[in-house]
Amino acid sequence: MEFEYTPEQIQLRMSIRDFAEAEIAPHVLEWDENQTFPLDVINKAGQLGLMGAIFPEELGGAGLGYIEYSIIIEELARVDPSVALIVAAHNSLCTNHIFLAGNDEQRAKYIPKLATGEWIGCWSLTEPEAGSDAAGTRSSAVLQDGHWILNGGKTFTTNAQYANVCVAMAVTDRSASHHGISAFILEKGMPGFSVGKKENKLGMRASATGEVLFTNCHLPQCQLLGKPGEGFVDSLRTLDGGRISIAALSVGIAQGAFEAALKYSKQRKQFGRFISEFQSIQHKLTDMATSIEAARLLTYQAGVRKDAGKRVTRESAMAKLFASEMAVRVADDAVQIHGGYGFIKDYPVEKFYRDVKLCTIGEGTSEIQRLVIARQLLKE
Repeated sequence: MEFEYTPEQIQLRMSIRDFAEAEIAPHVLEWDENQTFPLDVINKAGQLGLMGAIFPEELGGAGLGYIEYSIIIEELARVDPSVALIVAAHNSLCTNHIFLAGNDEQRAKYIPKLATGEWIGCWSLTEPEAGSDAAGTRSSAVLQDGHWILNGGKTFTTNAQYANVCVAMAVTDRSASHHGISAFILEKGMPGFSVGKKENKLGMRASATGEVLFTNCHLPQCQLLGKPGEGFVDSLRTLDGGRISIAALSVGIAQGAFEAALKYSKQRKQFGRFISEFQSIQHKLTDMATSIEAARLLTYQAGVRKDAGKRVTRESAMAKLFASEMAVRVADDAVQIHGGYGFIKDYPVEKFYRDVKLCTIGEGTSEIQRLVIARQLLKE
């Protein structure tokens, strides 16, 4: 596979980097310490088209492909992974599920407001007893007198506390297992729909993660998203694209950590020499840079296939698995290169080290990615 950036892609990277350095970088430590959701910056991201990057212009989106989308997420994550996660979950999960499975009316109603950032979206699949095992879903929806009645709750929902729109999965036919789970679109303020506990997290602390709750929540039939019983199947299609964004997010974190370590190695002296002159440090930097490039190309390969309309279940899982685990190693090496200062919040690698672990967990753990990849390999 040969890959070379187009002039437009180079310009896009420069524009997003300028935006991130100017609007995000000065506030990263404060937002992290105070768990501040950066609503003003998210609104500005919407004005730049970042909240609808992969959706058609006729629906208010930027009409970009997955390479461009990956570049956007990379550059945001290079400065603050929390902001990248907010944008990724909004695009790849909530809005994309509506785009993939919604009818014309639903697309026209929701995507323009989501794509412009006027509304923020969240996506709810995980429950206390149903993480990797979606068959354990307990939230239920019953059709009664022309309305769906939802009861239950979801955990680990990114953007939960700030979302105007939530796409949530609930069991509509317990006997049908994975084909008995349906998807629904909920709007903030609907009776019976509420937000629960906000999680106090290790990393990505400026990104709000929390519970959404359904208590006899009455929904018109038009709020069913996709076909009855096909919500989980559509979720898997949605995750194929979502995992590309998490791979890109991982690459961005690794890039930020690497650049910080490289810079530090040229400034820090030990034994009368800059530590960048020591072969052990050079080897770490070399391995970091090489791993980042490999992960970036895996991510872009999945993006190219996605843009071509091909199925990317295997490719996106490979990219997400490799990139996320690579980023954990790179962040670890970046802290090690900093020595004691890597453990201090004054240096960015401390935050990258905390943030990066989520990438091996969210949108399917590394263990689940290996299962997904193995199943695809064994089909061949």
